[in-house]
Parts: sequence; structure tokens; C-alpha cells
Amino acid sequence: MVMEAIPFVLVGVLISGLIQAFVTEKWISRIVPNNRFLSSLFGCGIGVLFPSCECGIVPITRRLILKGMPLHAGIAFMLTGPIINPIVLFATYIAFGNDWRMVAIRGGMAIAVAFCVSIAISFFFPKLPFKQQYAPVAATIEPSLQHAPAPKMPVSARIHEVITHAIDEFFSVGKYLVAGAFIAASLQTFVPTSTLLHLGSNPITASLIMILLAFVISLCSEADAFIASSFRSTFGVGALSAFLVFGPMIDIKNTLMLLGTYRTKFVLVLIGLVTVFTLIGSLIVGRIAG
Repeated sequence: MVMEAIPFVLVGVLISGLIQAFVTEKWISRIVPNNRFLSSLFGCGIGVLFPSCECGIVPITRRLILKGMPLHAGIAFMLTGPIINPIVLFATYIAFGNDWRMVAIRGGMAIAVAFCVSIAISFFFPKLPFKQQYAPVAATIEPSLQHAPAPKMPVSARIHEVITHAIDEFFSVGKYLVAGAFIAASLQTFVPTSTLLHLGSNPITASLIMILLAFVISLCSEADAFIASSFRSTFGVGALSAFLVFGPMIDIKNTLMLLGTYRTKFVLVLIGLVTVFTLIGSLIVGRIAG
């Protein structure tokens, strides 16, 4: 798990470093809509531009929010980014035997779940729920200096800043990745998958079992479709969609990363919202597909 995830964490922290060095708060405020519904849709859509899995999406999201992106828009991006990017969608297409239907179900349900969670977050958390070490830089600057133009830096200095920031971010996030992978591997070793599969006798319990499996197995989103396709003879489309959507949004690895960045209450509410909306979406998909 660690070897599979580290390349994507590296991509994530490098993108985070580029955002830190080259993206300004003014640019973020200009491109993100002010309306909460439009900004949530914006957050859901930009994931297609960032080929990062859930292992690398947390530091990117954190940096965007610290740069001024609304919390709910950042969460929408964090939830959809590991699913709707072209690499993951193409892997899903291949894993399900060149079936565009599953690609559409996965992408559409991911956007729907992320949008609903994002809107709920915008009402529940009007203030940023970061831990103290991740307080926005603007909060530590004197009001008279907050709007002063930043001095221009040469490109070489910005590249150095990118590298330095990426290194710091990698070790900050990496310890949670290793701990999460260890817990996930332990659960896979000691909890028989067959025990969970026997509980999937109806649509609700089947979706809940697949949500639990997605959380426990903690696969990278580029690979989870191949595992999901192996359950086609056991579970219906609704339960499979729950696995394909919930896993990239919330698993053991990124839960620990989230706990290292956000307050515990926020993380628990986020997991609860994703679980509820994923379950509802899977039941709707199962009813339509059935």
C-alpha cells in the first residue's frame, strides 16, 4: 500500500508546492464563484484537471483552502478529484470490460455525493476547522498589511520554495499514510472478507458492507475498480457504486491525514455525511439499474 501510494503523495505535495509558490490569494478569489452552490459545483469540476488519487489530494486541498478557496469548495474538490480525473475513469472503463455505464455511474454519483456534502459543510462549518498549526497565514498578518502587494520573487527562488514546501509537506503527510496503511493491512489480515460478504443479503446491508470494505482495504483510486469488478457476481451495481465512490473519498489512509490537518469533529462529520449520501446514492443507482 505504501509503495502504491507514495508516487501519488509525491505528485500531491509537488502540486501543493506549486500552488504555494505561484498561485496568489487574489487569483483564487477571482476564479472561484461567490455563490455557495456555484462554488461547490466549481470544486466538483476542477478535479478533472488534477490527476491525483486520495493519497495526494489532502495536501493539495489544504493549500487551496489556505490560499482562499472556500472550505466547502475545497472539500468538493477533495472528494471528487480522486474519482473524476481521466486516469481513474479510464481504469474503471478497462476494469469493467469497456463498460461506459459504470464510468458514468461512478463519475456522476461522485459529483452528486460531493456536491451534497459540500453544501452541508458550508452550513455546518462557517469557520475553517483547521488545527492550530494550519491556521491561514492571513490571520497572522496585521490588517494594514493584508492587502499590501507581495514582493516579486525571481523564478529560481520560487522553484526553491516549491521544493522546500514539497519536502516539508511530504514528511507531514507521509507519517499518516504509513500508519493508515499499517492499520488497513492489519484489518485485511485478521478480518476475513468472507465474513463481511455474508452480511450483504439486501441492498442496504450490501452497500454498507461495500462501504466498509472500501474503507478497510484502502486501495488507491487508480486500482480499486479492478477489485470492485471482482465482486460483480456477489453484489449488484448499487453496492459496487458505493465501493467505487466511498473508497476514494474516505479510507483509513486519508482519514489519518485528515485528522492530522482538521479538527476531529469536522473529520467525523465529514465521514458521516459522505457515508449517508453514498448510501442514498447507491440505493438510487441500484433501483434504476435493477
